[in-house]
Amino acid sequence: LVAAAGSLATVVLVLAVAKISFARGLKGFGLRPRTIPKDVPFAFLNLLAVWPLVMAMMSLTIIVMRHFVKDFEVPQHEALEMITETSSMTLQVLVILMAVVVAPLFEEMVFRGLFQTTIRSYLGRPWLAIAMASALFASIHTNREHWPALFVLAMGLGYSYEKSGSLLRPIFMHAMFNGITIVAALSEAAPPPPPGF
Repeated sequence: LVAAAGSLATVVLVLAVAKISFARGLKGFGLRPRTIPKDVPFAFLNLLAVWPLVMAMMSLTIIVMRHFVKDFEVPQHEALEMITETSSMTLQVLVILMAVVVAPLFEEMVFRGLFQTTIRSYLGRPWLAIAMASALFASIHTNREHWPALFVLAMGLGYSYEKSGSLLRPIFMHAMFNGITIVAALSEAAPPPPPGF
């Protein structure tokens, strides 16, 4: 709850900074509710396009790391561990809400909305801004083994924002990515059905 409150307070601060410092205020930030019907399906299609690249990068990371550590396995994200290992339904729901609602909103506003937009305004080069914001995004995550795959995901999120001009699109992409990952982790952790099912 403290993390959620802190994230939401940061979102409000980022919105205030954008409103004051962006040339077009919040319009330049790309938060237009009228684009939601278009952003949701395109977010799904963009995620479908980037998903194989993220998985390929994760596989490449495993292959490379196994040259250094024989039985290397990528550690599970802390939130997924919490969701799959706790017996508290309340805690599971809170962590899922953080991962599917709060984290995408917070991280996309900060990394795509604020950082990518600001870097691009100074450098004038969209791909460099996307790459720099993506590197920052990957580096805030605690599992270094996830960084290459997260960088690829962030590049997809950044491109989606740059191409559409809508911050809602990468927010939806991020939420879908986290949601699919959670569903996959829960399905792997679920006990097998009793015989006859």
